[in-house]
Amino acid sequence: MRHGAGIDPPNRFDKTHHEATLEHCEWDDEYLQSLDHRPVEYSPDTSKSIISENDSPDVPFRYSLNPYRGCQHGCSYCYARNSHEYLGFNAGLDFETKILVKHDAPALFRDFLARDAWQPEAITFSGVTDCYQPAEREFRLTRGCLEVALEARQPIGVITKNALVVRDLDLLQRMAALRLVYVNLSITTLDPALARDMEPRTSTPAARLRAIKMLADAGVPARVMTAPIIPGLNDSEIPALLEAARDAGATSAGYVLLRLPLTVEPVFLEWLRRSQPLKAARVEGLIRETRGGKLSQSAWGERMRGSGPIAEQIARLFKVFSQKLGLTKSLPEQDFSQFVPPKPRSGQLRLF
Repeated sequence: MRHGAGIDPPNRFDKTHHEATLEHCEWDDEYLQSLDHRPVEYSPDTSKSIISENDSPDVPFRYSLNPYRGCQHGCSYCYARNSHEYLGFNAGLDFETKILVKHDAPALFRDFLARDAWQPEAITFSGVTDCYQPAEREFRLTRGCLEVALEARQPIGVITKNALVVRDLDLLQRMAALRLVYVNLSITTLDPALARDMEPRTSTPAARLRAIKMLADAGVPARVMTAPIIPGLNDSEIPALLEAARDAGATSAGYVLLRLPLTVEPVFLEWLRRSQPLKAARVEGLIRETRGGKLSQSAWGERMRGSGPIAEQIARLFKVFSQKLGLTKSLPEQDFSQFVPPKPRSGQLRLF
């Protein structure tokens, strides 16, 4: 199994960190190879809530739903890697191989929507890890949550980079007809070899473009997210990416500049130097040019776009081609008036 991360960086909350000493195992090729090809472990997540609330001015949604913690996609740049450290794991290989599964996600979502206090607002699937990562094939929790949303006529947005989303086209099409859903497909490159290195267990670029077409043909509004843009690595692909997405049926587009907060930085840099040795120094230098000499910025308004001439050039390039290709349309307005609280798990109906 391929991994995006090649290291186990120290958990920033741990007081001690263990380093493996492998001198005595130099002869054991099978064991050494197993260290780089770890099996995925699923563990139950017994959280009692499923909806997270966000108040960041840089994030365009307030509520999100995450059925899984950790992500098998293994994207080397994933900003969510740091979240695994709160669970006692690391942001490197642990993030990709130790997946926590919220088996009660559909029931918890039902409980949330059935509350008297809930006034319907859009809920995003998912704000942190990908709701259509490979685990979803087995556990089908995202589909279960979609079924609850359809029953309640609850508007949602979907963010994913996995073509598995079209498995649920039957539900998404019905929701789209009621103006309850749109889908964001993330495509970072059209080069399948780069995608396999950078995002080892996501769908291929061709499969994601095919998913956009299937969604569009079914009447489901689809937006392409060219995220993240990595200066010196995939920024030159912006025109071709946008054109391919437009041809597939996307009606709008967005992007985010690469962010490397906290422990994401060493994971990405290790990947960059290992997989792109001839480009690594230049790419790192260009990233720093967009982040005031650093590899990350946390200031509101700059985290997602960066600053300086290189960041401005990327913004202009994206804007010009989005306008040229007609990818500046707003997503259809969702209809919140249809919302009906779902029947609670207790079976007790409301009196009023």
